[in-house]
Amino acid sequence: MSEREETPAEPPSEDLAPVAGESRLPGEHRGGFSRLPTGPLGITEMTAPPEPEAAPPTDSWATPAPPLRSALSGWALGVAILGLVVSFFVGWAFPLGLIAIVVAAMALRRLVEDRAMAIWAICIAAASVVFSAGWLVFAAYSASLFS
Repeated sequence: MSEREETPAEPPSEDLAPVAGESRLPGEHRGGFSRLPTGPLGITEMTAPPEPEAAPPTDSWATPAPPLRSALSGWALGVAILGLVVSFFVGWAFPLGLIAIVVAAMALRRLVEDRAMAIWAICIAAASVVFSAGWLVFAAYSASLFS
């Protein structure tokens, strides 16, 4: 052992006073708030109108209903037009026409859909199916499948 470890430490001097309440551990409660930060707040002022006549009508407080979307008839018309354009060139476009007919029929059953657009989609999709069938019949006769 060394000499340093064997010698006792000096006693504290008399002119220093012990610290009583100033030295606390980190994180120790030091007073201040008497409730949790998420506790309920007290009502400090009146928020309602003082007289019933001054109250706004209850209709202005209600949130408006979200508008109903009508998307099926638009999709049906778009697919029907695409099917008609493609059916001018190939015969295998009839699935697009069939899809457009099914979606337009679904749109006719919904109340929020545009009925005129759905009817146009059915008509154009039927024309695309007829053009596609014409191409397929022409291809079958050209390949001598019916003779």
